Amino acid sequence: MNTKSHSAAYAASGVDITAGYRAVELMKQHIARTNIPGVLSDIGGFGGLFQLDLTGYAHPVLVSGTDGVGTKLKLAFLMDRHDTVGQDCVAMCVNDVICAGAKPLYFLDYIACGKNYPERIANLVKGVADGCVLAGCALIGGETAEMPGFYPEDEYDLAGCCTGIVDRGRILKPETMIPGDVILALSSSGVHSNGFSLVRKVFDLTHMDLGKPVDELDGRGLGEVLLTPTRIYVKPVLQLLENVTVRSLSHITGGGFYENIPRSIPEGLCAVIDRQSLRTPAIFRLIQQRGSIEERDMFNTYNMGVGMSAVVPASDADKALQLLRDAGEDAYVMGEIRSGEDRIRIQ
Repeated sequence: MNTKSHSAAYAASGVDITAGYRAVELMKQHIARTNIPGVLSDIGGFGGLFQLDLTGYAHPVLVSGTDGVGTKLKLAFLMDRHDTVGQDCVAMCVNDVICAGAKPLYFLDYIACGKNYPERIANLVKGVADGCVLAGCALIGGETAEMPGFYPEDEYDLAGCCTGIVDRGRILKPETMIPGDVILALSSSGVHSNGFSLVRKVFDLTHMDLGKPVDELDGRGLGEVLLTPTRIYVKPVLQLLENVTVRSLSHITGGGFYENIPRSIPEGLCAVIDRQSLRTPAIFRLIQQRGSIEERDMFNTYNMGVGMSAVVPASDADKALQLLRDAGEDAYVMGEIRSGEDRIRIQ
């Protein structure tokens, strides 16, 4: 810890740089868990260093993604629980990167807060580290910005970015998709990290007992269910890519089915989703009922129980499902590819 750096004038303005040093010391143990071959630097420098191992890559391509947690953070503030949203931040990035067929290599986070509470910042980074471990990537750097007067003292924002690698010849090619291909669903862990502005409109979270058991949620508290972190699909999907042909992957985030699945469906084809096949958790039914929300809007806002979809040839479907299930995923067939101009149809 830097014991010589201190500014009384800066502290009087609301920025305690010594708290920043304390936060760094507390987070080191979490960051160390994410170290993988290629990491060349410890935190504290001006940039994170990572040495690429290009063995097996004829034409390596770097793939990057960035995202934040969004207004789900409001729930973390209300519950005063800060050790899970970091996983959401990582998930939103790494789950995007693998949609190109890329393996995540490293992650950087950015935390902006009204007041630096070192223990809370360390808890945030713990969640980020948990996500990096699940994704098999390294946390090689980040930034904590104390911004009094810009954020309330008890609030913060959290965002991050990830870089992955894929050989150019192995980038997924949705254009190879044909009618008769099968659409697989990989179940979500819940609402993940999208649609929380609508969640907060449906439920008056500020005045609710978020720990009170809810019958529709099998006796679990609404806060616990909503705060469940986003599932990270990296390792099972990378294994899938090694063993079967995968035409495309879709990360079901903001915009739900109607926005995300068509992004990986070529012109002239349509993803036909069997509504009855979907394993939709109770939290979505509760949101829909309490908010009197049309089903079309639910599917255009939430993942509805499907965090990621994969399109595979029909001949590979059984093998793909077995691989995913062996890797711990709740995977199943939710539709097929047909000819059509509308890109997606839920029926």
